[in-house]
Amino acid sequence: QVQLVESGGGLVQPGGSLRLSCVASGFVIVDYRMRWYRQAPGKERELVATISSGGNSDVADSVKGRFRISRDNTQNTVYLQMNSLKPEDTAVYYCNAWWRPSWKEYDYWGQGIQVTVSS
Repeated sequence: QVQLVESGGGLVQPGGSLRLSCVASGFVIVDYRMRWYRQAPGKERELVATISSGGNSDVADSVKGRFRISRDNTQNTVYLQMNSLKPEDTAVYYCNAWWRPSWKEYDYWGQGIQVTVSS
């Protein structure tokens, strides 16, 4: 059974840090592009960070300098380190795994995890 399970969310004060983890099961992530998205209430889902199968990474301008994405293929896990959190970072965060060999596309999503930044 293919699964992506996020953990590490919760309530944190402004300026604080959290590290989200996304553990994959039922498949191996080594060939997959991994992403974190987020969705705040009343807003569209937003791409936060991407890491390629080769380890190249990028983050959205809104979190640049504060968030970092990483992956550990030996643990079949991707991480999102979030520092200097702001109230506007409050959202449900989703992990996504995507791979497209020549004839088929694999696109998996986690169930999401709540991050709330508030004093």
